[in-house]
Amino acid sequence: MRTPLRPRLLAAALAASLLLAGCGLRTAGGIVPDATLAGPLAEAPSLDGVEIKVGSKNFSENIILGKIALILFNAAGASVSDLTNIPGSASARQAQVSGDIDAMWEYTGTGWLQYLTQPEAIKDQEKQYEAVRDLDLKRNDLVWLPPAPMNNTYAFAVTAATAKKYGITKLSQLAKVPAAARTFCVESEFRDRNDGLEGMLKTYDVPLDEPKGVPTKNLRTFQTGAIYDATASGSCTFGEVFTTDGRILALDLKVLQDDRRYFPNYNVSLVVGKKLYDEHPEIEELLAPVTEKLTDEVLIKLNAEVDVDGREPTDVARDWLADEGFIE
Repeated sequence: MRTPLRPRLLAAALAASLLLAGCGLRTAGGIVPDATLAGPLAEAPSLDGVEIKVGSKNFSENIILGKIALILFNAAGASVSDLTNIPGSASARQAQVSGDIDAMWEYTGTGWLQYLTQPEAIKDQEKQYEAVRDLDLKRNDLVWLPPAPMNNTYAFAVTAATAKKYGITKLSQLAKVPAAARTFCVESEFRDRNDGLEGMLKTYDVPLDEPKGVPTKNLRTFQTGAIYDATASGSCTFGEVFTTDGRILALDLKVLQDDRRYFPNYNVSLVVGKKLYDEHPEIEELLAPVTEKLTDEVLIKLNAEVDVDGREPTDVARDWLADEGFIE
């Protein structure tokens, strides 16, 4: 059952939403369910009276994660403002750098390559996290808390029938597929980016527009969401996907292993402003047990509940926290 929002929290959320709207940002606002910390969080330090503005980008996974943080902070006694659903990474990042939001889940690869404009990803997950943590703190006074095991990176998927027909489970087996059948559904951005299609094909010995590779005519360009259905329906053999997208599960797609580790790591971490962290380092203690539970399998399931089943991100976040015993 959905619980009502405290009047003071509703007022804070509305005020903060209006503030960001003045900067050109439109955010979710909405209900933050009341809850009591339980299980491993039952003895977590109180955040009573601490004001925390939580933001997110405008895609399901990031919104769900934002709602998880909001519910936990609220349960710990903080006065929270729901600023989730900010359109676009650039707007969300600017809101955090400027202090319009205090906390947001971010991805290590995005932080390193896009925000900090580093030329190459770091293959080792832990080293990638440490590098972005250290540099973002130095440049922007932002603290990256320890990351979750989930890695929402790029991947390519096929149908179960395709995997069986060609006997493929990993990208190093692309060459086993006849050249005429090496068709790819991708986003337009993915064709051009440094860590995108052309580099991947070269890494896996089927270069773009070379005799033993992939002809340009074999590429099909789609919007992100349409790629999943296009791959499932046979419009292409290989579809560009994100590894924690719920549609992978719903459409019974098989993700091919990136066995040469081409794609960057995109582990998620809660990022908070240094001032807030210095004043309330207990935030890390509150988030740690929850963050450790955020695996690829968990996020695929939660994302599917929103993107496939049509549930509200707040309800999905609340129910998962309750099922895991973090709140009651």
